[in-house]
Amino acid sequence: MSSKKENSAPFAYEGLERVIHERARLSILSSLAAHPQGLVFNDLKSMCALTDGNLSRQIQLLQEAGFVEVWKGTKNNRPQTLCRLTEDGRARFLEYINELEQVVSNALRTEARKPRAAGAGGLSPA
Repeated sequence: MSSKKENSAPFAYEGLERVIHERARLSILSSLAAHPQGLVFNDLKSMCALTDGNLSRQIQLLQEAGFVEVWKGTKNNRPQTLCRLTEDGRARFLEYINELEQVVSNALRTEARKPRAAGAGGLSPA
């Protein structure tokens, strides 16, 4: 997926979606991507180290953005919530991961080209 914009502005990272680029939501999406069948609320809460309220709010935001789908039901007479990535959410998350890989690649390439001598180029860190 290469475009003219990518070639002319390789450090613009247009594929980094703001809704994903937050620690709790990134954690939720990563957990759900690793579990295609979905996760129940308490398992997801534990995996992401979030409180009930924070997880609920983040799931709501991700659901509104079309990343996750939520089912509420009961199991053993107890309420249970199951969360799973939508097909579109999985595709968007994978695009996001590809964009992050480009960030890392650019940073490593830049680091590899960096002069090793202190004060090279007359500039020093602030």
